[in-house]
Amino acid sequence: MLLTLLAEGSFTLVGRYAPSPTGALHLGNLRTALIGWALARQSGGRFVLRFEDLDARSRGPFRGLQLADLATLGIDWDGEPLVQSKCHSRYEEAFAQLEAEGMVYECYCSRRELSQIASAPHTPPGAYPGHCRDLTPTERAWKREELAARGRGPAFRLRTNEQTLTFTDAVYGQQTGIVDDFVLRRSDGVFSYNFVCVVDDAYQGVNQVCRGRDLLSSVARQNYLHQLLGSTPPTWVHVPLVLNDKGQRLAKRDGAVTLEQLRECGIESAQVIWMFATSLGFPPANTVKEFLAHFDLDHMSREDWRFTAPVPLSAQP
Repeated sequence: MLLTLLAEGSFTLVGRYAPSPTGALHLGNLRTALIGWALARQSGGRFVLRFEDLDARSRGPFRGLQLADLATLGIDWDGEPLVQSKCHSRYEEAFAQLEAEGMVYECYCSRRELSQIASAPHTPPGAYPGHCRDLTPTERAWKREELAARGRGPAFRLRTNEQTLTFTDAVYGQQTGIVDDFVLRRSDGVFSYNFVCVVDDAYQGVNQVCRGRDLLSSVARQNYLHQLLGSTPPTWVHVPLVLNDKGQRLAKRDGAVTLEQLRECGIESAQVIWMFATSLGFPPANTVKEFLAHFDLDHMSREDWRFTAPVPLSAQP
């Protein structure tokens, strides 16, 4: 059906890649970006970028470095990347819409209380059971005053009417996820990931999201929020992860895992693309064009790839 719509010119696929600019991209980030790029380009669609930098820890000089890493591999994109820290007015507008509809309430729970709630019996893992949902005005005033005395403000949660939501992922099939009263705005005033990525996807016209399978659990909440805000949820493509030699999700602390570090080990971009292609079950490729020629989501490996970081040449005996 998707290919038919594309052929008729009535549907343009828009994929996206949205890193946090906290440093150089590692192999796991880059492999996911390449898959998302291939999905968009294979369909003649658009591929857009955005930087998820609302958290102050993400506001470093790394946006240019990440763009350079993508370009080094041959991954291109359409238009100027969106920068979340420049989009506060759009988030405020969407938040105000939900508030006006009575869909937002203050939450006064501390981290300790949240950890206790998460471990309580009969509570689905990761779900918030609405502890602050139905407090009286008097109780709210007392809680607010108590927080203010400690120099804190409340978080803001979405008042949901569903407990679960079922969706289909292009790789992992039908899934059912939790829809709890999740946080829209943290106690420090920063909007949450689940909230801003929905607003941004709608604004950028994104209708296909490719990202790591570790984010599958957030889809139900995001689809629900799309419905509330009047936007259409994208199709979802969650892909296998890149793991370190201990079987843990790859991170920058795992040694030579960025393009610059790999070059110090004698591994160039063509070899990186070759590793990506073969790790996904495709024929060897040395360029992104060759990768695109062989890319087939239906025949892509569903297994995580365990990567052992090489030793830099300067450190070899």
